[in-house]
Amino acid sequence: MTRDETADETPSDEQLLVLPDALRHELKEPLGPIETDAERLLEAVDGPIIAVGDVVTYHLLQAGRQPDVALVDGRTKREAVDEEIREAVTAGASLEVTNPPAELAAPVIRALRRALAADEPTTILVDGEEDLVALPAIVAAPEGASVVYGQPDEGMVHVTVTDDLRDEMRDLLERFEGDTKRFWELLEDREPDGERDDGD
Repeated sequence: MTRDETADETPSDEQLLVLPDALRHELKEPLGPIETDAERLLEAVDGPIIAVGDVVTYHLLQAGRQPDVALVDGRTKREAVDEEIREAVTAGASLEVTNPPAELAAPVIRALRRALAADEPTTILVDGEEDLVALPAIVAAPEGASVVYGQPDEGMVHVTVTDDLRDEMRDLLERFEGDTKRFWELLEDREPDGERDDGD
């Protein structure tokens, strides 16, 4: 595991954004079509895949496709996932970060940026909750990439990244509570004072 290399300079749980109660209902609506068959979902994929969630990641692996970026936390619907799923999705975890529930903290945003820039598939193991990372992932992923996340009791939501959707997610994230300026600096790799995380 690689810990966040900037942990000595900033608190490891540096809070950036918190989900306000008023937005919770909006986030329950799927951002794209819902698919229950991973192989059928993969037929519509043209480009990198960012998977958010243990069960989604597991289904993609079972269908023969390792996500380019996967974020897992060992839980589904707030319960621990089966041992088989946990072992499968964490086997190649290369980054480990903390991200409290209903928040987007600095370590997970740094890890997302690093994973998107990596040449090899990267799995991020989150201590806490990874659900909200689908939103910045849509903003930061390249045009045409697929962001796949779970819709409880329904299936996998397949989001194809477009400029219009990025704008929607930006507007949504701007409505979170917290340090939006710092959040955008980290997500868009605009570290102040020349501080950059260029990876390993």
